[in-house]
Amino acid sequence: MINSLFSNIIGIKYPIIQGGMAWIADSSLAAAVSNAGGLGTITGNAPLSWVRNEIRKTKKLTDKPFAVNIMLLSESAEEVAKMVCEENVKVVTTGAGSPGKYIDMWKKNNIKVVPVVASVALAKRMEREGVDAVVAEGCESGGHIGELTTMALVPQVVDAVNIPVVAAGGIGDGRGMAAAFMLGAQGIQMGTKFLVAKECTVHRRYKDKILKAKDIDTQVTARATGHPVRVIRNKLVRKFQLLEKEGASMEQYEKLGKGALSRAAQEGDVDNGSIMAGQIAGLVTKEQSCSEIIEETLKQAANDIENIKNIWR
Repeated sequence: MINSLFSNIIGIKYPIIQGGMAWIADSSLAAAVSNAGGLGTITGNAPLSWVRNEIRKTKKLTDKPFAVNIMLLSESAEEVAKMVCEENVKVVTTGAGSPGKYIDMWKKNNIKVVPVVASVALAKRMEREGVDAVVAEGCESGGHIGELTTMALVPQVVDAVNIPVVAAGGIGDGRGMAAAFMLGAQGIQMGTKFLVAKECTVHRRYKDKILKAKDIDTQVTARATGHPVRVIRNKLVRKFQLLEKEGASMEQYEKLGKGALSRAAQEGDVDNGSIMAGQIAGLVTKEQSCSEIIEETLKQAANDIENIKNIWR
């Protein structure tokens, strides 16, 4: 049995969050994760009408809590931030900055707020502003990343704040969950692992790329822009690498990257699209239901923790 402060605060059975992946995290995936005892998440990095519709679909599929992830740099961020109050969403996760200007509004509407942070300074700021927990995400994760690794970041954030810390980045099985608990985390967030869930509606070719990935198949692109992104290597990555060598302008990066994620996730163009995935992709070798993923992760974590006890007797 897991007695997690994070689970108690959010009202879920197991302290496992499904990452709010843009163009991927919809009602099908979110509801399946929540029904399995975790915290399913819908991406808020989409047009307002789409997000609202996915929220309503999710409510028909589950009576459990689920989250909406708001990418604060998104053009629709402010609209979605207000809409989640209208739709009585229970949890909001955020990325790409501070959600400070929305926190009072969300709190007045009884919404739990869980920002993703990549530094101790931001975690401490979020605690001062009244969030309920933070997700400390290391650079092993897929998509937009920070500089610190999960193993370095998580314990420092745990030591710096008094609210629950959820570990993310490079976690894809029970061993990662057990390690996160050892670092002081109260839960984990997984994205790449849920990409291959049976309930995930991402394009088949995107899933196959994850399933076939090896340990060295991810690459960080666009570091020069200040917004690095971890993806699986393909033709698009090689084009980004050329831009970096040439000292390209921000406009050139933006032009090349425009619509790249949707091309891969929805259209299945895995050569010229952006296949966002974490370093853990090399461990993801089979397609399972969300329930199977969560059950297997929990069982393995429990066994590993028990083995640690035996080692230190």
